[in-house]
Amino acid sequence: MKFTRLGTVSIIAMTTALTLSACVPAAPIDPSELSGTIIGAGASSQQSAQESWVRGFQLANVHATVEYDPIGSGGGRDTFVGGGAVFAASDRAFTVEEIAESEFVSCVPGTGILEIPAYISPIAIIFNVDGVDSLDLDADTIAAIFTRDINRWDDTAIAEQNPNVELPDQRITAVHRADDSGTTANFTSYLAEAAPDAWDVGSIEKWPLEYGGEAAPQTSGVVDAVTNGTGTIGYADASRAGDLGTVAVKVGDEYVAYSPEAAAAIVDVSPFGDDRGATDFAVEIDRASTASGVYPVVLISYLIACNEYVSSDKVDVIRGYLDYVISPEGQQAAADGAGSAPISQRLFEKANAAVAAIK
Repeated sequence: MKFTRLGTVSIIAMTTALTLSACVPAAPIDPSELSGTIIGAGASSQQSAQESWVRGFQLANVHATVEYDPIGSGGGRDTFVGGGAVFAASDRAFTVEEIAESEFVSCVPGTGILEIPAYISPIAIIFNVDGVDSLDLDADTIAAIFTRDINRWDDTAIAEQNPNVELPDQRITAVHRADDSGTTANFTSYLAEAAPDAWDVGSIEKWPLEYGGEAAPQTSGVVDAVTNGTGTIGYADASRAGDLGTVAVKVGDEYVAYSPEAAAAIVDVSPFGDDRGATDFAVEIDRASTASGVYPVVLISYLIACNEYVSSDKVDVIRGYLDYVISPEGQQAAADGAGSAPISQRLFEKANAAVAAIK
């Protein structure tokens, strides 16, 4: 596998100026004593955030190394279950059924897993149409575009919501993820809840073949396909939207553009899931909310770890890394590097206690 590794040799002299967050772990650890390599795998949407987290953690812990493989959410969960990674990143939490049926090789049986919604980011609906930078669209129209019921950019449903935009008489090419994808799961969850009459296949990680369109691997593949195509539209973590056109989605009576603040707002009005373990903080997002200022096409990407590891030799590094990720310092690093929204105080307090208890 190809791993993203951020080295530490050239920055040793800087480490005295940096410390971990003030979060208190189960037993205080001198950063100079943290050593060893841990491997994580999962969501490509988290890649920019992971690079920021790894950099900050390794600056403060020069003898510790974190390697992260952005193979996609499904691949990350499978690798974690099989013991090939000591933590996973996934754009959706494990389902209750998956947890019950899985034998997590690295975890002590019966001790459960930890799922932290550590990365909150809007999913941008991106497009490439000459002369058009932004569009207003409601959920039904977005769904119809991706089911190909709407296949021209000057379709009446698009034009009526954008009276001041000159839309071309051009075919729409809808781009979707080719791989099992948590981003797809979050995007289709929005369509299923906000446009149930137009999107009737539910929340799914694998794009339905009957809807066709152009398939591209991982987040970077979707962005490249939309960028290099003509009349294209797709969906991707907002940190990767770049200079592409983006959609403001209709919420209630207003159109809301994506932003970290609007993404955080929808999470804060959404409850935790039922029938979960004490350290499983899966969030049930209210995608059909009509509250002012919320952006419902949001991705909550989880960091997943064991509550208790079979092997204890890497536990201090795992705990230290997750502690840094959820800390105010770590969350700000991700916000600066990836445009994500820092987790709320409610999430931090719960996650901090759970991370401190990892053993």
